[in-house]
Parts: sequence; structure tokens; C-alpha cells
Amino acid sequence: MPDAHHDKHLLIRAARGERVERAPVWAMRQAGRWDPEFRAVRAGMSFYEFSENVEASVRASLCPRRFGVDGIILFYDITTLPVSMGLPFELKPGAGPVPDAPIRTLADLDRLNPKPQPDTYAHIRKLLARVKEELRGELPVLVFAGAPFTVATYCIGTGKDVDATRAFAAERPAVWNGLLERLSGATTDFLNTLVADGADAYQLFDSWAGALTPSEYDAWAQPYHAAAFAGATGVPRILFVKEGPYLERMCATGADAISLGSVHDLAAARRDYPHLVFQGNVDEEIVRGGTPAEVEAAVRACLKAGGGHRHIVNLNHGVDKGTPVANFETYVRTAKSG
Repeated sequence: MPDAHHDKHLLIRAARGERVERAPVWAMRQAGRWDPEFRAVRAGMSFYEFSENVEASVRASLCPRRFGVDGIILFYDITTLPVSMGLPFELKPGAGPVPDAPIRTLADLDRLNPKPQPDTYAHIRKLLARVKEELRGELPVLVFAGAPFTVATYCIGTGKDVDATRAFAAERPAVWNGLLERLSGATTDFLNTLVADGADAYQLFDSWAGALTPSEYDAWAQPYHAAAFAGATGVPRILFVKEGPYLERMCATGADAISLGSVHDLAAARRDYPHLVFQGNVDEEIVRGGTPAEVEAAVRACLKAGGGHRHIVNLNHGVDKGTPVANFETYVRTAKSG
């Protein structure tokens, strides 16, 4: 179960809504191709080869530690879970994760194991254990899972093409809804296993659900967010929907912390939902393409809107691969200096 170090970690205390001395800071995709040290660790390995190499993934996950971030998020992919359920993937440049055989029929669905045993993702469990061992309680370790909607889009081979996903759901509703249900149960089991292994917090990523209509969101996203947060408990639970427009729905999921995009007003969210914690929402485009002075100004504005309480500094989404190291350094340093 989660260890005694929980209580001392700034990020975990902030995520619980406790009073903290400053807002903690980390970033989605803080371990990524933008960092030359990360690229050196990866050294030409394919994505899944890299991800399944525990020692390389440990080093990759820990790369951001040198910048002073307040938490380490493990390096793996949201498709780890469907791979463990029996659906192999390949990461293709420009296309993202592509399944070897996309789910098309009920027979395809039946081949997906709804309760994959923890040994099918043993490399993630070893990664968590090794990162915790390396950190010796210095920083909290975050894990994550993809929400069923976004993972399902990869399983059927549509990814971020929401129109193609809609067409699939309309043509094959039994397959689509069955896939969401199957992923939902497996996601809860996966998160519970990692929490029992000592993860300090988790984030649920529903990257493409922000493009759904309200009725689609209510059918394909919202109930599965709520199911994950109700089913996997014991640590702070963070919800991320990339530029998700339905803040009221996001705040009604049972998540402890809601990750905001640049479409949201952080100060207004803090005012309207005083019982929740908010994460974000520095614009990643400024961190990628702005000057260090512009990055500093954006972080200071975010800190002001966050009010120093129930706020975790993060970006509106992941660090882009073109981000200058100096800008990321400025992002973290400014957040920590208040």
C-alpha cells in the first residue's frame, strides 16, 4: 500500500487539498524527446522496446528530476493496458500507436482479456519498484492510465479522428460499447495494482474526449471517469481531458484534482469549485515557442490565478518535442520561486 512518505510530499499534500508552502510543479510528458538526456537514454530503441526495457525506462522517468520537479511520472504508454489484454501495438511516426489487428467484431473483442493478470504488465510494476528504490522517498511517483474512450479509439485504429470513431460507434454499437466496458474494468484493476505497489497518485488521461458532443461525452467518457475514480482509491486521483470543454462534468467525476486546459479560467474554477484541486494551466505553446521571459510571465500569471492553495502547476497538455531545455528550466524555477 502507499507508504509513509506520502505525508511529506508537497505534491501529494496539495493534491489532497492540504495547506502547502507553495504550489508544486510537474509537467505531462516531462520525460520526453525534448530532453537531450532522455534521447540519449532511448538511443534509437523503438518505443515499445524502450518501454519494456525496465532499466532504460527507470532512467528516462528520472531524467526530469535534475530540473527540480515535485513529482516523477513513470514513462510508459496508455496502450500498455490493451497490450496486456492481448492486443499488440506498434508506435508509428506521425500516426501514434497503431494496433496490429484493430478491433472490428465481437469475435475480436472476445480475444481481449477483460482481467489481464498483473504479470502481463510486469515491466510497469518493476519500473515503479525501481523508480521508488532510486528516489528513496525524495519525490512522489505518479502512475497513469488512459480512460476507456481514448484507449478504445486506439484499439479500433481511429485515434484522434473523432469522426471516424463516431462512424465506428454508429455502425458497430455492440462492439464499441463492449470495448468501453471491457477497458473500464481492466483500467480499474490496473490502477489498483499500481496503487497497491506504492504509487503515490494517478492521472486518468482522456486525451480525445474534449472533442465529443455533450451527449457523446455523457455516454462514452463521463461514466467511465466516475467508474475509475470510484473503483481505484487510496491516493489522489487526477483527471485530464485535453482542453476539455465540460468543466462541470469533469468536476462531478469524483476526481480529487482536475487538470485544466488553456480554454479554462483557473481563478474562476478555483472560485466555483472550492472543494476541488486544480492542475495547470500554463500554455504549452509558450513553453515551446516563447522566450524565457514569456515563459516566466505565463507561470507567474498561472500562480496568481491558482492562489497558492489547491493548485498544482502544470501545462495545458504535454511538453512538446520542440521545447528548449532553457524554457523548461525557467518553467520549473519560476513555479518554485513563487
